Amino acid sequence: MWSSLFRRQAGKTATTTTTTTTITRITAHRQQRFVSRLTYTNGTMRDPNTLSNYDAWRTRHTTTNLKVDFTSKSLRGKVILELESQTDESSKEIILDSSYLDVSAIKLSGESTKWEIKDRQGANGSPVHIAVPNGAPKGDVVKVEIDVATTDKCTALQWLTPAQTSNKKAPFMFSQCQAIHARSLFPCQDTPDVKSTYTFSITSPHVVVASGVPVKGGETEGEGDEKVYKFEQKVPIPSYLYALASGDIESAPIGRISSVATGPNELKASQWELEGDMDKFLDAAEKIVFPYKWGEYNVLVLPPSFPYGGMENPIFTFATPTIISGDKQNIDVIAHELAHSWSGNLVTSCSWEHFWLNEGWTMYLERRIQASIHGSEAHIDFSAIRGWKALEESIEEFGKEHEFTKLCISHKGIDPDDAFSTVPYEKGFHFIYYLDKLVGRENFDKFIPYYFSKWANKSLDSFEFKDTFLGFFSAPEYARLNDKIAEIDWEGRFYNTGLPPKPEFDTSLVDECYKLAEKWKQKDFQPSPSDIEGWTGNQILVLLNEVQDFEEPLSVEQSQSLGETYGLTDSKNAELKSAYYHIAMKAQDTSSYQGVADLLGEVGRMKFVRPLYRSLNKVARDLALETFEKYKDFYHPICRQLVEKDLGVASNSA
Repeated sequence: MWSSLFRRQAGKTATTTTTTTTITRITAHRQQRFVSRLTYTNGTMRDPNTLSNYDAWRTRHTTTNLKVDFTSKSLRGKVILELESQTDESSKEIILDSSYLDVSAIKLSGESTKWEIKDRQGANGSPVHIAVPNGAPKGDVVKVEIDVATTDKCTALQWLTPAQTSNKKAPFMFSQCQAIHARSLFPCQDTPDVKSTYTFSITSPHVVVASGVPVKGGETEGEGDEKVYKFEQKVPIPSYLYALASGDIESAPIGRISSVATGPNELKASQWELEGDMDKFLDAAEKIVFPYKWGEYNVLVLPPSFPYGGMENPIFTFATPTIISGDKQNIDVIAHELAHSWSGNLVTSCSWEHFWLNEGWTMYLERRIQASIHGSEAHIDFSAIRGWKALEESIEEFGKEHEFTKLCISHKGIDPDDAFSTVPYEKGFHFIYYLDKLVGRENFDKFIPYYFSKWANKSLDSFEFKDTFLGFFSAPEYARLNDKIAEIDWEGRFYNTGLPPKPEFDTSLVDECYKLAEKWKQKDFQPSPSDIEGWTGNQILVLLNEVQDFEEPLSVEQSQSLGETYGLTDSKNAELKSAYYHIAMKAQDTSSYQGVADLLGEVGRMKFVRPLYRSLNKVARDLALETFEKYKDFYHPICRQLVEKDLGVASNSA
């Protein structure tokens, strides 16, 4: 994701033992902070963004029998949670997360029971308390049956009218549950520290895809023009990876275990963009880690309002249409989301406070995949240089002392969406890459499958990652590395704000970009289309990022010449067009402002939308507000809420 902001199946006793061992190794100050997170709410839980008592109960299987109602714009039906008691003492209450749900009935193992939805607690929602009158000893499983419907305040769903789709024929619905939005679909233990297998039975008048493998022969007739679509997810996943989409969807093959699904008008272009590389990505990833565990890997290319580059929903990655640019320049998003099949989906950070374990590892694997395909290690640093620029911008936006610029951040009392940025991606990557360089690639390549095997189907925190790394390299054959490993500043890496130590990058693939950027500092430079002949889209992005960083902005005339000469103003590549518009706005080229506004009405990917609004707000606030008012219903609820905060027009209601 977040392009696309974690989980645990191990028992309570093992968690406590491991964590206690780790705590003894950190300073008293950090010990105090970590213990406070462990004891938040119920004494043993380590995720401050759930109100569920998952220390006492853990969801083992979830069945969702839901109907997609396009008329009322709601999902409704019955959800069954199978929960296992975790305590030796009989637990007589189950607490689940919920947010703005219409719950009409709850049964416990087929019998009526007392239940209550209590007052809302900010972004964490409203806890659902369910009585278990006779309790249940450790290991016993109870079934909680919930009749539920989503409401118009649901933050996980976006409903598009036929007019908002490309062929104007049918409505469209898709979900986005990361970070804590699954609780607005149905009551659940909405924490990445809990993983469950899933059964999907979804009724809709239009094609359905979900984060499960389609059941062979599972599509059956429903009422009228409706059909029932069935899927199974046999690998345990956390609630944030629960995903649905329904609309006028067609599919085509793009690899040996892969297909692309999208609207009929986009299918041919999407297939062309992806089919040449999908198997290459998969082969490279399997060589780095181990064979793919999920059966199928498919891509759903969503309508333009999808807020992320991609979302790593298992079986069906949900992807932004901005990757379908007609030049194969933006499909590295798919390498990233595929990498999540190991880092994030199979092995998961236990809470959003340790999100870097998902995204830092995934950036590392993505760049290793790209280097393998291109046959050059220089591609890792080429991508990392671009990432460093994004990291610098995020830290500048937050402020270098801000809590959100740490790897391990406190989420107590905040909405995880507010902390979302490139920091866990790029700062996390640099920590993993640093460890790779420290112990040597040959040694680190042995650690990778060990780590992912040890934590498969489980969730962990940063301290358990530390223990796993130190444990692996404590073996006698790595004794020569003891002095190097002893130098690792784990506390600094986890808790220091601002930028991490900057590595010495291999700049061989970007030097040409830097040289051309230097020419643009000369007021009399006469550009030519031949300047960038044969360049990749990513090389052009490096050039644009360098120009954007000039202390003295380009003049209006230079900015216009840059856009026209290099074909940026007419580009169909949203990456390039967005980067160019930042230069134009910095140059205060007023003729570009309407183009910015138009682009904001065409894409909903937050990577572009939020920075463009922030820049436009600085130079033309009235136009920024007018543009947002015009297109706010086009954006996904998550994107809309965050842009409201960026523009300073957010309400204070939780």
